[in-house]
Amino acid sequence: MNRRTLLGSAAALVAASALPAFAQGDKLKVGFIYVGPVGDGGWTYQHDLARQAVEKEYGDRVETTFIESVPEGADAERAITQLALSGHKLIFTTSFGFMDATINVAKKFPDVKFEHATGYKTAENVATYDARFYEGRAVMGTIAGRMTKSNKIGYIGSFPIPEVVQGINSSYLHAKKVNPDVEMKVVWAYSWFDPAKEADAAAALIAEGVDVILQHTDSTAPLAKAQEAGAIGFGQASDMAAFKPTPRVSSIIDNWAPYYVKRVGEVLDGTWTSHSVWLGIGDGEVEIGEITEAVPPEVKEEALALKARIASGEYHPFTGPLNKQDGTSWLAEGEKASDEDLRGMNFYVEGITAPMPK
Repeated sequence: MNRRTLLGSAAALVAASALPAFAQGDKLKVGFIYVGPVGDGGWTYQHDLARQAVEKEYGDRVETTFIESVPEGADAERAITQLALSGHKLIFTTSFGFMDATINVAKKFPDVKFEHATGYKTAENVATYDARFYEGRAVMGTIAGRMTKSNKIGYIGSFPIPEVVQGINSSYLHAKKVNPDVEMKVVWAYSWFDPAKEADAAAALIAEGVDVILQHTDSTAPLAKAQEAGAIGFGQASDMAAFKPTPRVSSIIDNWAPYYVKRVGEVLDGTWTSHSVWLGIGDGEVEIGEITEAVPPEVKEEALALKARIASGEYHPFTGPLNKQDGTSWLAEGEKASDEDLRGMNFYVEGITAPMPK
């Protein structure tokens, strides 16, 4: 997956500076395509908070529209086209599976600017943006490794794309660092948002003895199931604060608002250009939610120290020596994974015994 920041050439910058600003009296229509409902309490909820931040920042200069619960595939192309045809000049498509649909529609509407979340395909009028979720998973994994009593932690995956595989590996590695006896169980929901499937996945993990659950799915259903079973878990994408202080003992929060406000502003002032960015804890795009009193003070301190080291750039969550699941060498002592490595990550690290989906 394309996760590096691309620097434009001097010529591109000159061209961008020559673009006319959006006329002061005109209202910029900004559209958003969501894979789940705005009330999912997770991924889509956070994107919609960012949409609201755009409205608050620019007031009458913008008009925003969203279409929620759009399936990935042909339905997405129809929904994106609908926004483009109705005069939206900037469209955010907020799920990995919207990538090809975004590119296809962008070809037909060269005067519309598109922003695609978590993808890797760009064009003159298509930019991509993403967050280094694996950094937050390292912090969650540290807490998970310290808090498990059964030495079994579980991970609910959505789809086996590099972003999710990064999260599984990062969580496991950092749990293992603080607890050499820890095991990782993985269950795939094959959905971003399906509370019933997510609850079933959590139940399956609990049945295997898991007492700490991490997730890369969007509903609060795994936390509800953890609550029933006396297990603990973490907020995903949003704080999921309704489950504090336990089972939700901390969270990864996706803070999209600064990016959305910035990019809308660039359309308004005529400086928008296509790019590909991948931002993390140090940029404020990945936040760690409150670590509750259910976590021992020394564990909280350890987790926050790791967060600070990642934010400063002192520490990279994928630093060798590390092997792949089959025992072959991946990273040498002190070597850090490149963004290119991470974009294409399709393997588990050594120690995870679950099979990698094909």
